[in-house]
Amino acid sequence: MKTNFKKLALGVAMGATLLTASASQAVSVASVRVKVVAFNDLHGTLLSPGNFSVQPGGPGTPLISKPAGGVDYMAGFVSKLKAQNANSVVVSAGDLIGASPLISAFFHDEGTIETVNRLGLEFDAVGNHEFDEGKAELLRMQNGGCHPTDPGNSCKGASVGTPVPFEGAAFKFLSANVVDSATGKPLFAPYGIKTFAGNLRVAFIGMTLKGTPSIVTPAGVAGLSFQDEADTVNSLIPKLRARGVKAIVVLVHQGGFQGGNTGGAVPNNYINDCKDNLVNSVNSPVLGIVNRLSDEVDMVITGHTHTGYNCRLPNSVGRLIPVTQAGAFGRVLTDIDMDIDPSSGDVVNVVANNIVVDLSDATVTPSAPIASIVNGYNALVSPLANQVIGTITAAMPNVADSAGEMPAGDVIADSQLASTKPSNFGAAQVAFMNPGGVRNPGFNTAGASYPHDVTYQETFTVQPFGNSLVTMTLSAQQIKNLLEQQFVGCNGQIQQRVLQISNGFSYQWSQAGSCGTRIRDVRLTSYDAVGAVLSTDVLVDASGTVLNPTQNYRVTVNNFLSTGGDNFSVLTGGTNLLGGAQDIDAMVAYLSGFKAPNPAYNPADPLLHKPRIVRVP
Repeated sequence: MKTNFKKLALGVAMGATLLTASASQAVSVASVRVKVVAFNDLHGTLLSPGNFSVQPGGPGTPLISKPAGGVDYMAGFVSKLKAQNANSVVVSAGDLIGASPLISAFFHDEGTIETVNRLGLEFDAVGNHEFDEGKAELLRMQNGGCHPTDPGNSCKGASVGTPVPFEGAAFKFLSANVVDSATGKPLFAPYGIKTFAGNLRVAFIGMTLKGTPSIVTPAGVAGLSFQDEADTVNSLIPKLRARGVKAIVVLVHQGGFQGGNTGGAVPNNYINDCKDNLVNSVNSPVLGIVNRLSDEVDMVITGHTHTGYNCRLPNSVGRLIPVTQAGAFGRVLTDIDMDIDPSSGDVVNVVANNIVVDLSDATVTPSAPIASIVNGYNALVSPLANQVIGTITAAMPNVADSAGEMPAGDVIADSQLASTKPSNFGAAQVAFMNPGGVRNPGFNTAGASYPHDVTYQETFTVQPFGNSLVTMTLSAQQIKNLLEQQFVGCNGQIQQRVLQISNGFSYQWSQAGSCGTRIRDVRLTSYDAVGAVLSTDVLVDASGTVLNPTQNYRVTVNNFLSTGGDNFSVLTGGTNLLGGAQDIDAMVAYLSGFKAPNPAYNPADPLLHKPRIVRVP
């Protein structure tokens, strides 16, 4: 059994979480210190995504905004940290690739693999987005070789200064709970072991969330099963003990969210805090995982939820163990010092500290070789990336209002309806867009002035998945059921997900209701060119009654949603399916109508009929 750690201190300046042995079992002066440098959810963000705001003074203190990220600066910070200790290792908690900016995605994320190879990454727990293009493509990411169907955008080493063909990952993908159905074995190794100081062995168990099949297209996870995270870890403990491993770190692509900030209106951006010990287990699934872990596990490094936190959470016997996450997009690293007793091999002390990858830090030298690779890819993609698509009069972020409606979500849904409205392309009457697919930061470019010319790269950043559109027939009852399924606990939904809807469709919802009773006043309205109402079809009245349950409508969604993604299983009952354009192509076509000499797109235009979603008591 592990030492019963006690919390000794929470630092003020950077809030490091420190765990140390109890007074009856003091840390040996001869302990070996191992430095673990961790990050998560890079998502192919090779260039800095912009500023990152933190509260270095703790919750309730002023935010300080810093230019952050960029894989060359990440490498510079990693080098600085590793220089402090020869016993070091670099790990990731998943989503290195997938949902990536154009500079990485256009080249099938090969540039991300090549640069994190040179950054020194050693172990990566596969995340759900690593499966976006399926098992075979993920295996290519590990093993190398050119893309089988798109060689023109693959193996660009001659232009960027990397080997040809594509070298594959120098680090190890880990997937303890992802089982290949054909072999009955994990798709990748379940864990990696690194030895320090001659004979001290540390194991890193890597996993992704067991709910991956519900958030990845079926083709991406075909032939794979995803096992329970805690059960998987616990089953590996005897094997690791038999190999003489006492120090065990879990890398899991699952996480949580901090609670509200009691300090006032300032957001809780204190990345070394664990406000309210994270929130409930529905919104913070990592709580339930840690609560069931064997007492042999020393630390859990998490991902998926794109938040920064530094926690101590109880395991299966109530012992508090470190649980960390480093935000997303390469803007934060977790610097962990782990002391190991050389006689027993047990971890006796852990200090974890989240640090911003601050581009203004003069003590850090960015990696010139990595910068050269990134610049090479940037030069290749720039002609497409810098192409102006259309003009907008104001920012359209992917931040939802209290009803769940996002400015960026509105324009995406409108573009998808426009693409599939013609009778020969689906005859769609309404389009729904999953909120998680409206990627950061929406049409809200840092430092932009307005009117703003939107580029292809900015558009791709909002819609990076390459999903295709699907138009289907749903009844009024199915549409009501679909809208009810947006809320936690309703027909298998595990997280509130308010769908973004196209112009002309509207409804009200009440948080106070129960499953099946929240949605009311659902309307489909058609307008003329100046916004006058031509007709209104009431699907659901003010009492929540479906007026004509069997009346059919043509509905457009992306292929991810059409197969039940994000637990919207109602959509799998759609009929008369017709495939359409890719989401990015629909968006480009739509925004091109707002390019000079045409007027710019105005998100506040009354003709857009906002708000479309209204929350009522």
